[in-house]
Amino acid sequence: MPDFKDRLVRHAEHIKNVSSHCSTEETTKQALILPLLDALGFSPYDPTKVQAEYGANLPGIKANERVDYALFVAGNPVMFIEAKSCSDKLTNHTGQLVRYFNSTPGVSVAAITNGREWRFYSDQKHTNIMDTTPFLVVDFESLADSDADKLSRFRYDKFNPDGLRSFAEEQTLLECFTAAIESCLREPDADFIRFVATRSDAAGRLTPKQVEAYTPIVKQALVEAISKVVVGGLSAPVPAPATEPAAVPRCDCPDGDVVDPDNPKIVTTEAERRVLALVQAILDGKAEESEIVGKDTESYFSVCYQGKNNRWLLRYHGDRATPYISFNIPMTLERTKQAARAGLVVQPNNTIALVKPEHLMKLSNVLFDALEFCKNDENFKRKGNGEESA
Repeated sequence: MPDFKDRLVRHAEHIKNVSSHCSTEETTKQALILPLLDALGFSPYDPTKVQAEYGANLPGIKANERVDYALFVAGNPVMFIEAKSCSDKLTNHTGQLVRYFNSTPGVSVAAITNGREWRFYSDQKHTNIMDTTPFLVVDFESLADSDADKLSRFRYDKFNPDGLRSFAEEQTLLECFTAAIESCLREPDADFIRFVATRSDAAGRLTPKQVEAYTPIVKQALVEAISKVVVGGLSAPVPAPATEPAAVPRCDCPDGDVVDPDNPKIVTTEAERRVLALVQAILDGKAEESEIVGKDTESYFSVCYQGKNNRWLLRYHGDRATPYISFNIPMTLERTKQAARAGLVVQPNNTIALVKPEHLMKLSNVLFDALEFCKNDENFKRKGNGEESA
């Protein structure tokens, strides 16, 4: 393989040096095309491997059709090559090649070239009907390191028609995926932002306002991730995500526990304040931040609507080996399924294990329902007198 790569590099230099002298198709064939066939192991001096002006008639369409070169393996034609002058552009020149390809079912690959650029075609969409789009383009004036590996599949000693069809499919998918990834890297859309946030444990379902807020952060994360990959390579281990991803809003309170001056048994922990900040972020746009208030007790920490004790959205029990939360609404089968899909455990007593406060972001839908329940005054009226219950 190193020798093959060296030959391609030398051939690329040769093209740069002599292409300006290849003003005709015949000169292009002799100076630029045949040397590459020889490097691939298809000696132009061996008619069992290469035949020029090979007959490829499409019955009933056109007679006396001849392709510039047919490559043979084990006595059978396996690839057709249509040659153009070095000065010709290859666009709109595939008409003849299509007819040649379609006339010979045993041929799995076809190429058109001006010596500088090679375009390779197969029949992925319809068997024995050449595709209109090449699955591989190699430009010897800007030869990439990966091109040698790709071209090695066309070597005489490695030529495998079925393998090349699979390779063509892979290359087509690679191009499509690369274009999609490049689009995401340059202008990540809302779906990509949600994917990154969810994969990083930063969130489950995001509100449109959160997606908008996270977009510049994800863009910066993409730049830093690409930089790390370039420096360390794809084989480098991916570091574990931080406990608190940068994209998740932080509370403004000081670190550590805060003791209630009126009751030293009530200690508001940093995790409890974090729960409040996260709930406020999730409900942003559905309720004012001032309407979502935290209330601590000796037993649990509540997040309440409008500061009313009876209109609590959730209660957080952080003083357990595994912290958990409960909501003011029942965990129906649908809500339980949502939590399970988010990777969270709904416990027998209708509570949800919450190993990290950030996992609340995966329960956005339940929080939205809890808020709607709290906003409805009818849910808090005493039966009979219409007064709000305590």
